[in-house]
Amino acid sequence: MYKRILLPIDGSDISLEAAKAGISLAKAMGAEVLALNITQPFSTLIGFDGMVASYAISDGDFEEAAQQEAKEYLEPILEHANNEHVKFTSIISGNYNVAEGIVNIAEEQNCDLIFMATHGRSGLSSLLLGSVTNKVISLAKVSVLVFRTSNPEEKPKSEDTKKEEAPETKPE
Repeated sequence: MYKRILLPIDGSDISLEAAKAGISLAKAMGAEVLALNITQPFSTLIGFDGMVASYAISDGDFEEAAQQEAKEYLEPILEHANNEHVKFTSIISGNYNVAEGIVNIAEEQNCDLIFMATHGRSGLSSLLLGSVTNKVISLAKVSVLVFRTSNPEEKPKSEDTKKEEAPETKPE
């Protein structure tokens, strides 16, 4: 059914768990996966923290650190895909808006499914921080499967979505 699955990751435990579940799905369908980490430009920090951030680190240092961190996030996913014999590609991309970056890469790379986790924010934290997953669902032109963690401590509250939702899965 799906041939190219995008796995957006942010370095959290739940995004790693979702990526592993996405790789299992890809293996079952004979699909390939594309793991994606979106880094935000240094200027994004300045907008939130004013001049303080600009004194703490240079934009070059920040970009280099962000690239290294993204590579570290992708490494266990690459290892898992190799162990499962699933074709794997990784992309590190910069974008001011993470959700738009995910949707843009999905389109550019001809992905037919975005398989991603949700952190399950609700109430005020959802209003203030927003939900990247909800934004992706509203912007995406392809199906979005929302992964829900099987870890009870991290279990998000129910969210209504306009697109497909992944069933709960247990880690292998």
